[in-house]
Amino acid sequence: QVQLEESGGGLVQPGGSLRLSCAASGISVSMYPMNWYRQAPGKQRELVARISSSRTTINGDSVKGRFTISRDNAKNTVYLQMNNLKPEDTAVYYCKTFYYGKDYWGQGTQVTVSS
Repeated sequence: QVQLEESGGGLVQPGGSLRLSCAASGISVSMYPMNWYRQAPGKQRELVARISSSRTTINGDSVKGRFTISRDNAKNTVYLQMNNLKPEDTAVYYCKTFYYGKDYWGQGTQVTVSS
């Protein structure tokens, strides 16, 4: 059974940083693509970043240069480092993977950027 558990969200001031974690079980993060999505109030869920065995991708001009995705294979955990946060980054952030024909999502972690 694949399980994903996000953590690291919280309230941060504009310009601040957060690192989100996605701890995985039942799947190896080194072998399968792992994704970070976010959903802001009243908006559709959108892909933010993806990491596969051979490459990383940051999706969207609004976060390029500020967000970085990485993983720790020993901890079986994927990270999203978010720097220079802006109020428009406020959203619930989700970890997601696709394994044997099925999507698996974490429960999400709230990120609020506000002064």
